[in-house]
Amino acid sequence: MAMAAMASPSKALVSPPHRASAAAASTTSCDSLRLLGVGVGGGGAQARGRRCPHGVSSSSSSAAAAAAAAAVARRRRPFVFSPRAVSDSKSSQTCLDPDASTSVLGIILGGGAGTRLYPLTKKRAKPAVPLGANYRLIDIPVSNCLNSNISKIYVLTQFNSASLNRHLSRAYGNNIGGYKNEGFVEVLAAQQSPDNPNWFQGTADAVRQYLWLFEEHNVMEFLILAGDHLYRMDYEKFIQAHRETDSDITVAALPMDEKRATAFGLMKIDEEGRIVEFAEKPKGEQLKAMMVDTTILGLDDVRAKEMPYIASMGIYVISKNVMLQLLREQFPGANDFGSEVIPGATNIGMRVQAYLYDGYWEDIGTIEAFYNANLGITKKPIPDFSFYDRSAPIYTQPRHLPPSKVLDADVTDSVIGEGCVIKNCKIHHSVVGLRSCISEGAIIEDSLLMGADYYETEADKLHLAEKGGILIGIGKNSHIRRAIIDKNARIGDNVKIINVDNWNSHMK
Repeated sequence: MAMAAMASPSKALVSPPHRASAAAASTTSCDSLRLLGVGVGGGGAQARGRRCPHGVSSSSSSAAAAAAAAAVARRRRPFVFSPRAVSDSKSSQTCLDPDASTSVLGIILGGGAGTRLYPLTKKRAKPAVPLGANYRLIDIPVSNCLNSNISKIYVLTQFNSASLNRHLSRAYGNNIGGYKNEGFVEVLAAQQSPDNPNWFQGTADAVRQYLWLFEEHNVMEFLILAGDHLYRMDYEKFIQAHRETDSDITVAALPMDEKRATAFGLMKIDEEGRIVEFAEKPKGEQLKAMMVDTTILGLDDVRAKEMPYIASMGIYVISKNVMLQLLREQFPGANDFGSEVIPGATNIGMRVQAYLYDGYWEDIGTIEAFYNANLGITKKPIPDFSFYDRSAPIYTQPRHLPPSKVLDADVTDSVIGEGCVIKNCKIHHSVVGLRSCISEGAIIEDSLLMGADYYETEADKLHLAEKGGILIGIGKNSHIRRAIIDKNARIGDNVKIINVDNWNSHMK
């Protein structure tokens, strides 16, 4: 499980001047965030008017000028900070200058039509699919951005964007960055223009079509994210690694064992963590050829043996001038970042660096992945993904719903959303979405209920009763097992959805 921890200052290693540049190649600087990662006390951060709080300082004794001179000499020594630049470890620290709120633009890609998630995407975009009882998928990358001090965020969409627009405007409509930083979360829908009559053809093409808008922002880097991944990540560390390694592009990489590696696009790196080769879902000898020494990226020896492959997460930090050059000049016809632009940048000699993320990450691209990711939050004793991390919370739309009401019900190993009414029923190992109404005698097992968008009024209920209609929610004595129930579903009394034939039993 990936849980973001508060960055804690690590021990500073003092190196003599003639060893500083060599030691800095595998360390993290917290001063000027330059390539070498070395901060010199006398002419460094203080001369620029900013003192990094993580530096090592020494105070002069009250004795005399000799002690004061020694203190000055100590302050002029270079300090080398120990955490590896390319490891998303809890011990690493960040001190971006300029900080991310003013120097980074977040771009979240809403994805395609979501055919593998159909029918959940029948009337909504992939990032708008409900998650974890109270949330939507888009809340994950947006919250990661906000927790990483990135407050200028665009979300690019093309399919069924109405519910996504509504959610984002209600959840993040206020000026999230304050009057100084002018933070925002805005949706950019695909559109036709005299210059380009086509819809988005892929991830790179989507960014290219709005490049005229992105380049107006006075930033150093673009952070490219996917809107359908579940994970918690500190992007400031990601950006810091990009700056310290003086990279043109930095790619977030996930360590893999051999069993899972065949389902991903893999990368090969050199001894500096620079990407030198790509392979899409390799098998056999081609797979073995993609083995890398993942200790280069910060894994310990034991984990490195278990995970000898690295896969691209589809998350990138790209320097602004590099993005403009790649999409307009080098690859004006490329449609996709992962299969065209990033490998192409490597081939023309750009510095493309890998950044290791060693935590929980799930691509919510299929019904099975969606089901498993939601039920994973009920796991004991530690869930796959936690919404309870106070240091890096997940934000969503404030709905001002009443507390859930549970009357004579047996609820075990489950997560219950806001505003639910649960009466004398049995719920086990399930996720129950907001405003869910579950009637007497119902049994819910290993299921995901997405809840409802609204409560039915007494007048609505009376009208339905007169017509013989069914209320929103789960009726009396119904039994639901291993199922996904979409929002606003109406399931009457004595209904059984229990998969008698055990179809698709490989879902866990």
